[in-house]
Amino acid sequence: MVAVERETVMAGNSAIKGVPRLVGVIHLPALAGAPGAHGLSPSEALQKAGALAVKEAQVLTKAGFEALIIENFGDIPFYKEQVPAETIASLSVIAAAVREVTKLPLGINVLRNDAFSALAIAAVNDLEFMRVNVISGVAATDQGMIEGKAAELLRERVRLHAHVAIFADVHVKHAKTISSEDVGLAVEEAALRAGADAVIVSGATTGRGVTRSVLEAASKVAREIHVPLYVGSGASKETLKDLAPYLDGVIVSSTLRRGGAAGAPLDSARIKAFVKEFKKVFGKKRR
Repeated sequence: MVAVERETVMAGNSAIKGVPRLVGVIHLPALAGAPGAHGLSPSEALQKAGALAVKEAQVLTKAGFEALIIENFGDIPFYKEQVPAETIASLSVIAAAVREVTKLPLGINVLRNDAFSALAIAAVNDLEFMRVNVISGVAATDQGMIEGKAAELLRERVRLHAHVAIFADVHVKHAKTISSEDVGLAVEEAALRAGADAVIVSGATTGRGVTRSVLEAASKVAREIHVPLYVGSGASKETLKDLAPYLDGVIVSSTLRRGGAAGAPLDSARIKAFVKEFKKVFGKKRR
């Protein structure tokens, strides 16, 4: 049984129907302009990434996932807060293609922390949610210091009349917050002061698990203030049983891939085993 049972994830005046518990991440290869796309024309990079995104969306939908997030994972090293125009264009085209092949709620995460581009892409493609790594406070990251811009982001959502839920990380991976070491307080401020519709906790880096103390503290506050809580790294077939009591859902990608490596091809056997264990631990029906 998950920590909190909810009917919806709110987004302004609209909502995702239900709280999706099993959220898969589509790790895109490098897009136009990124070092990993060297040698490819912008259209070639787009075609490669788009074909992979559509295929992964179909695989994860068929496997029983309840929502998907598209992420420009292959664009390392990441820009801190504003990605180039060609990245925005590529992600919007890919989001539109994925929207055509699945009815699942779709999200977008523009790494490292381009929340405004993510909102725009979500709005024009009718995506249900977006993820932002730093919505409030200040974090020292591998891209430098990042400051949350919740005031501007939520006002932009209103201006666009965009019914896009905001999933926000607290104490995000690959970073150290310098605002508050108290993860419970970070959950409270992300939801109540920064306006996040759902909150995400994660381990130190991609693929690393969340400590029990962080889960307990974050879950306690999330339950009190009625905000959905997700884990954004470290979920695996082996850890699901320990995670379930604290969470509304998991956001997962690395463990579904060959060798459990982020960015690697999806592994059908690993996906099947993970989904089977998830249904056993969390129950079969989406809340």
